[in-house]
Amino acid sequence: MSANDTTETDDLTLVQAVRDGLYGEMDRDDEVIVMGEDVGKNGGVFRATEGLYDEFGTDRVIDTPLAESGIVGTAIGMAAYGLKPVPEIQFMGFIYPAFDQIVSHAARIRTRSRGRFTCPMVVRAPYGGGIRAPEHHSESKEAFFVHEPGLKVVVPSTPRDAKGLLAASIRDPDPVVFLEPKLIYRAFRGDVPTEPYTTPLGEAAVRREGSDVSVFTWGAMAQQTVEAADQLAGEIDVEVVDLRTLSPLDTDAIVDSFKKTGRAAVVHEAPKTGGLAGEITATIQEEALLYQEAPIKRITGFDTPFPLYALEDYYLPEPARIKDGIREVVEF
Repeated sequence: MSANDTTETDDLTLVQAVRDGLYGEMDRDDEVIVMGEDVGKNGGVFRATEGLYDEFGTDRVIDTPLAESGIVGTAIGMAAYGLKPVPEIQFMGFIYPAFDQIVSHAARIRTRSRGRFTCPMVVRAPYGGGIRAPEHHSESKEAFFVHEPGLKVVVPSTPRDAKGLLAASIRDPDPVVFLEPKLIYRAFRGDVPTEPYTTPLGEAAVRREGSDVSVFTWGAMAQQTVEAADQLAGEIDVEVVDLRTLSPLDTDAIVDSFKKTGRAAVVHEAPKTGGLAGEITATIQEEALLYQEAPIKRITGFDTPFPLYALEDYYLPEPARIKDGIREVVEF
């Protein structure tokens, strides 16, 4: 079912939509299993799994030791033998101990076994800054996983997309890293269909039509970018493209938007160097160079460890900095 096939909706926050997506897929498919630290009786540190333990029991909602490599490694074994595990990493900054399992095993099982095995696993992780968290709780390192062939990387920015993209990720036969922008977990509500549905992976969404400049973004920065674009209305007509899936990247949507405007900026909260803004810029250069009217601007976090409270708001791109970057592109 697509998200438009039903008129029955609930008014949910993004984290509630994640929980609703998990519930719908677990109810639909007995092979779906949720696992991670405190996901059971406690309902998860952000309450994304609240109530699932009582509904589905200890065999399908599994509290694990504090051992990220063990959590993901166990999930890979489950996936290889027919289950559909959804392991949670409490914060993206804690995912590094599991990095070897994800890139050396999950991403390679299909190739290594010549298609005999796949790894239908979704690694969920809250990511990004803005909530005044301690060290290692505000990482935004999606580029690590986009760089690895065999992985899909998905980042929702609305409650409706959170549920639909999560369902599509769980049903996908290959491993997905599903990053949830915790800055907007409870920032706003949106209409979410009550029945299970999927939002296709690999398809961007145009959040705002425009003709002067294209701005590509994802996750929590999609909201900040739309806000900046709205504030520029009457001065600059900004098109905002929410990529939603970072791997595979919707190259067609990027190129089509750029051909329309001839100017572009990319907004992400990850550090600038090695961030996906560079990959998106290179894609535009390769596919649409002759349409380009100005240098492409990267509006990003800084090349420093994520700072603590006093500088957190300065580090993250926010509407004022995004507007300055857009103006720079348009006024070139």
